Amino acid sequence: MAGLGAAAPDPRILAGRAGDNEDAVVLRFPEGRALVQSVDFFTPIVNDPHGFGRIAAANALSDIYAMGGDPLAAMNIVCFPVKELPTHLLRAILEGGQEAVLEAGAVPAGGHSVEDDEVKYGLAVSGTVDPQAMATNQGMRPGDLLVLTKPLGTGVLATALKADWEGAERFEQLLIHWCGRLNAHAGQVIRALGLRGATDVTGFGLGGHLLELCQGSGCGASLWLEEIPFHQDAVELAGIGLLPAGSLCNRNFYLPRCHVDPELDPIRRDLVFDAQSSGGLLLAVPPEQLQDCVNMLTDQGEPAYVVGRAHSIQEGDPLLRIEAARS
Repeated sequence: MAGLGAAAPDPRILAGRAGDNEDAVVLRFPEGRALVQSVDFFTPIVNDPHGFGRIAAANALSDIYAMGGDPLAAMNIVCFPVKELPTHLLRAILEGGQEAVLEAGAVPAGGHSVEDDEVKYGLAVSGTVDPQAMATNQGMRPGDLLVLTKPLGTGVLATALKADWEGAERFEQLLIHWCGRLNAHAGQVIRALGLRGATDVTGFGLGGHLLELCQGSGCGASLWLEEIPFHQDAVELAGIGLLPAGSLCNRNFYLPRCHVDPELDPIRRDLVFDAQSSGGLLLAVPPEQLQDCVNMLTDQGEPAYVVGRAHSIQEGDPLLRIEAARS
């Protein structure tokens, strides 16, 4: 978009720099690396267009970080009602996305836009990963500790913001702060420690994504509700029934596959399945590496919540147990 503010020239670009009018971008590819790709976009979850652009970009980049990859290039995906809304809003969205892409060290490599009745934005991201040392949904092992890097409840906060609930300005700032925060440091931990199991926590909530990790890895896991971080505003809002439809669907679909301590607080139990936008990473960490993992995250100013443990299961056992505390 004209006037967006081009990024500095990048030596990785062989063809397709800003102003070249090419239909594609050609990039140098690091020797010995594999390609990791993902795409994600959604409608605004905050009113601030720059904040929305950054959140949507951070969300798309997380899929690369969750595998221990390095983002290489990102292409914008934009739907915008150009006849209905002023283009300065579109520019702000794109600037927010470009800010996140540059912070990630990736090349902003153009993209595609269409006129639509509803605003949507996100990225198609290409990254590189060491094919011999990447994290997947198949890599968790019994005994691994589960480390979460962002608190839960942003789905509830976004719903309250859309409803213009009392405290909406505070909810928006929380969303921009947490959802716009890159998971880059957690991705660095995966690479540095050689972790083999990880996932990002997004639309299926912590419980849903952990169940995917359990299923792929062939083991079970326990979550300790007292150790899971929740936004206090989200707990209070969920307590009066402000749980988004997507989170309710998650709960209703996934909860029957879990063993749940009947004494648990039902509000926090439900928030285990709250649909997150640009949530944190969930890392499966061998016990002997736990302290290094926590130290590496906290040294970079990142949270590191130890929220559960993987364990062996027998045929017929539930994949996920939600318990009050560490046993």
